[in-house]
Parts: sequence; structure tokens; C-alpha cells
Amino acid sequence: MVDKSEKFNWLVRVGYLSRAILYFVLGLVALTSANQIAEGTNGIFEAIKAYPAGTAILWIMVIGLFAYALFRFCSPLFDIENNGSDAKGWGKRLGHAGSGVGHLALAYSAYQFANNSGGSSGGGAQEAASGVLSMEFGGVLLGLLGIALFIAAAFQAKKGITGEFMQRISGQAPSSVRWLGLAGYLARAVVYTVIGWSLFKAGFMSSGASEVKTLGDAVASLAGEGFIFTLTAVGLLLFGIYSVIQARYRIIPELDSDAGVPQFRA
Repeated sequence: MVDKSEKFNWLVRVGYLSRAILYFVLGLVALTSANQIAEGTNGIFEAIKAYPAGTAILWIMVIGLFAYALFRFCSPLFDIENNGSDAKGWGKRLGHAGSGVGHLALAYSAYQFANNSGGSSGGGAQEAASGVLSMEFGGVLLGLLGIALFIAAAFQAKKGITGEFMQRISGQAPSSVRWLGLAGYLARAVVYTVIGWSLFKAGFMSSGASEVKTLGDAVASLAGEGFIFTLTAVGLLLFGIYSVIQARYRIIPELDSDAGVPQFRA
């Protein structure tokens, strides 16, 4: 079992802060700059790099997003959030593993821009999808991954509507966190659905790996959808604010095997 330390605790909080920057800038860029959001995920990192001390912020995000990914991998490995080992519990734990993979990819993208080696938008995801499609039953695998994203989208919507995420937030957090979380998780559900549909089409409808979308690409694809695009962009911006509150008030489970079951707020 992994030992918990204050250093790990703070790394996870930096991870939430990094996620806050990512989603806040994503929503802001979507609302204010059509050219940059058209560049997808790369447009987000380009916008961050253009800020004062932007390169330093990117390096913080590299560390933070990597730490957040490791934190998420602790769920399937050690069940630190006590989701259990039944079908529902493993569904959540595997979802956290998927989140870990996604945030590792974002950390790598942030690294490329911090190191002045940014690539084309979505290129990494599309190259990976192309590699999967070249394998036997690769199309089925991508299609199933798309279905998994649909399920994840449903869980995001459920989490926002029911407010179950509040169990992981300290009682000292401001009451507005409930409504910020509602807007943010619903916006993420929309984005997950778009990404899932791109994977489903690539896998089962032979649309090709070039259609696979990343986080920024998914938002950019909604640009012609009127109020849906605007509400999603606002929701993602609010999710960034919500993530700042999480960075301060999230209850981080003990990683010490002698600490017992994590105690969350009822």
C-alpha cells in the first residue's frame, strides 16, 4: 500500500488547481476567441502561454496534471475512495483510471507547450486512434471506448444533478460550490458525449481516426450550435471555478493502509 504524505496531498491539490486553470481558460477562450477555440486543445495552451508568466503556469500544470493523474490511478489500484469491488464500484474505479489516462495526455500536451514543442491539435489522440484501428478488432475497441464515454457522460450528469460530489467537499466550503458543480458537471457531460460520439463513429462507422476529438476539439465542434455551445462554455468556465474550490476544500483520502475507510462528509 502507498503511504500518504503531506507532499502527495499538496501535489493532488496542485492537480485540482491545474484542472481549474485548464477548464477556466477553455470556457473563456470558447466565449471570447473563435480563432483559438477552433484550434482545439492546443488553442487552450496557446492562450495560457500568452498570459504573463504563461510558461511558468504551464510548468505548474505539467506537474499538477501529472499528480492528479496519479491520484486517479490510486482508485483502481487501491480503492482509496471506497467505491467497492462490485460491478458499480469497479465501473467508477475504471472511470477514474480513464480520467487518469486523459489527464496524463493533457499533462504531456502542457509539457510540449512549456517546452516550445507543441504539435498539431488533437494529433496525439488521432495518432493513438489510428494505431488502435490498425489492430485486429481495433474498431470494436474504439467503439466500446466511445460507449464508455457515453456512460461516463451519464455519470457526470447524475453527479451534478444529485449533488453527490458534495460528499467529497469539506463542510467549510462556500455554499455556492453546489451550483458551480451542477453547471460544471452538466457541461462536462456534454463534452464527454461529443468525444464519445467521435470514438463511436471512428470505431463502428468507419469515419476514420481524424474524426477523434480531444477536450478542446469537442468544444470547438459545438461552435455552430448556438445556445448549447454558450451554455457548455459557461459551464466549463464555472467548472474551473469549482475546481479552485476543490483544490482548497476537497477531502483527500488517506493512502495509509492503517487509516481505514476514507471518511467523507455525509
